[in-house]
Amino acid sequence: MLLAIDVGNTHTVLGLYEGEHLAHMWRVATNKTHTADELRIKLRGLLQAADVSRDAIDGAALASVVPALTLRWQEVARAEYGIDALACTAAAAGDLFPTDYANPAEIGADRVADAVAAKATYGAPVVVVDFGTATNIEVIDRDGKFAGGIIAPGVDTSANALFSRASRLAAIDLVDPHTAIGGSTEQAIQAGIVYGEADRVDGLVRRVFAQLGYDATVVATGGLAPRVAPLSAMIEHVDPELTLSGLRMLYEHCATAER
Repeated sequence: MLLAIDVGNTHTVLGLYEGEHLAHMWRVATNKTHTADELRIKLRGLLQAADVSRDAIDGAALASVVPALTLRWQEVARAEYGIDALACTAAAAGDLFPTDYANPAEIGADRVADAVAAKATYGAPVVVVDFGTATNIEVIDRDGKFAGGIIAPGVDTSANALFSRASRLAAIDLVDPHTAIGGSTEQAIQAGIVYGEADRVDGLVRRVFAQLGYDATVVATGGLAPRVAPLSAMIEHVDPELTLSGLRMLYEHCATAER
């Protein structure tokens, strides 16, 4: 089985693949202070709960935006399973990720994985909206090239900034208030943040289409995608496992190239 690990600033998503089938998926909080031993203990608990033995893991692929945890997860793969985790980068993706980007090395691993999976799954052109700590928008043009994208503060990031700076505003659950005109402070905040995010994404995607000169399929992923995507006029698909799928495709591509 392939262990796919997507380490974000807020959450870490882990998946176990049997071939192309995602057999298990977990979303856990990212703790940047965790040691490799602590990560091993957490991973063991997840696998035991799913009744998956250590011997079943024979490959690992990793996308991480937290450099310290990149090294620790690689250490976990070596110590626990005796394997080297494949780190997702633009260079590792090779011809799966054609781009004219000025400095491909600076493209985040999650952005690379999203682009690889989106093009393979939905074709080109395609736009990915990844709702995480940051809201990332990735653009793959009609020639299948990664054209670039947009990085903006994510929903929770914006909300936490508001709550930390406005002493009279308490943190609330960020859900659809079903009204654009808030009848309470809670509804007013929800309308501003949740509807504001959906409309911001729609506006940015329209700008992308205008610059490309044509429309594209729009796919959403990330932890907050199920909340925001239904409120968007531009998002057509929600794919919770898009990043993990990209890691699987990258791993299979590299394994084939080595044969």
